[in-house]
Amino acid sequence: MDKKPRVRFAPSPTGGLHIGGVRTVLYNYLFAKKHGGDFVLRIEDTDQTRFVEGAETYIYQCLDWCGLKPDESPLLGGPYGPYRQSERKPIYRKYAEQLVADGKAYYAFDTSTELEAKRKEISNFQYSQSTRSAMKNSLTLGEPETKKMLSENVPHVIRIKMPPEEEIKFTDMIRGEVTFNSTLVDDKVLLKADGMPTYHLAVVVDDFLMKITHAFRGEEWLPSAPVHVLLWRYLFGEENMPQWAHLPLILKPDGNGKLSKRDGDRLGFPVFAMDWKDPKTNELTTGFKERGFLPEAFINMLAVLGWNDGSEQELFTLDELTEKFSMERVHKGGAKFNYEKAKWFNHEWIKRSAVDDYKSMVKEMFSEKNIIITDEEKLKRVLELVKDRCTLLPDFVQQSSFFFQTPENIDLSPIKPKWDDKKNQFFIELIRTYELTNQWQAEALENEFKEIAAASQIKPGDVLLPFRIMLVGGKFGPGVFDIAAILGKEETIHRIKQALGSINQ
Repeated sequence: MDKKPRVRFAPSPTGGLHIGGVRTVLYNYLFAKKHGGDFVLRIEDTDQTRFVEGAETYIYQCLDWCGLKPDESPLLGGPYGPYRQSERKPIYRKYAEQLVADGKAYYAFDTSTELEAKRKEISNFQYSQSTRSAMKNSLTLGEPETKKMLSENVPHVIRIKMPPEEEIKFTDMIRGEVTFNSTLVDDKVLLKADGMPTYHLAVVVDDFLMKITHAFRGEEWLPSAPVHVLLWRYLFGEENMPQWAHLPLILKPDGNGKLSKRDGDRLGFPVFAMDWKDPKTNELTTGFKERGFLPEAFINMLAVLGWNDGSEQELFTLDELTEKFSMERVHKGGAKFNYEKAKWFNHEWIKRSAVDDYKSMVKEMFSEKNIIITDEEKLKRVLELVKDRCTLLPDFVQQSSFFFQTPENIDLSPIKPKWDDKKNQFFIELIRTYELTNQWQAEALENEFKEIAAASQIKPGDVLLPFRIMLVGGKFGPGVFDIAAILGKEETIHRIKQALGSINQ
């Protein structure tokens, strides 16, 4: 690569951050870091009608949780600021006016009422080469009338003038050469009546001024590419245009269309990185973070949802992804989202991560269940013991709450049908032995348990399940002697006595 790349993620602050957006961030970030370049976050807030309070802050929080921190942003600043398009408003008009002066764009004075009437008159109406001659614009009004209307501040937009029958080509890093016929593309608005640019003008101007070398975005923007190619050609020279890559969609689990928030609601899984509460409706949408995903697992899952390194490897750290990532290995076709696979990634990352990485998050989840933990060392031992059994972080509460509070309900139904005096005497003797022992480690507890079983002529397996249920409350949990070792002598004996009392009532 001739020079260090500069890439950007340019979201609109309109709501929750979809996993497709996070994956776009990730691929931009990996590409930049692999080649020693810069990752820029630019907020595209020119459409004030769709602006949502708090959405920009939410974007920062999501990227921070994911560990994908930009080098330049509205928060951090940088040499090419400002990084919010609404703060760059004065920049855009001169470029739009230049296009008009060069005959590449024109003023359009049609009102919203007039445009709506046309849409009713002509099905699938587009403002384009075939219809512009019948509309109210500087091409049909003539120069004197146009100047008069501009001087009277008649509301207007500036539209690109698409050329007739021209093949517009560019090379996509994923798809190869892509060709469009200009006649099929409508005359997009470049500058709105309020002076704000549309995405089409702003993205080209900002990419040029911010010296962006590579532009990676979702394939839904592919139909806009011919407009952007022409704007580059007209304003800055096509040779200065960034290299583009249009990323494949993340599809519904059945592969039938783009994954949406509605699909997540319907099928019971998140599609946003973090919880998003709509300030207008107060509707809360659950995110991957709050569902109990580790950021490492979330990023790993997204990376391979549309890319692989050519090997069988599935688990990657962010550093490994940075080292191995290449845009050439991004798939052309969409990738089906599989929530069970996403949970598998999380399970694997919980197992391979140090418990200190997520201990504070689990402690907070215990607190939400009114289980207050003060012994940090005990918590660490418990998490280490049960981590292999946990897929999502809330599973830790389910799998280990009995370590921190005596179970309210003990399921005696598996014990009572096979209970007899011999088993009762076994546990009485176990209490006596455990009260006298000075060796409160799992191995010693197990040896004493088996010795009493042998002396009582009972198979250890016949009393192991009752012992587990006495301590845990049900048929689950890690090794029962590990449980007893962490509970301690006093609590273990207390729970056996309590259970015996209930069984013998």
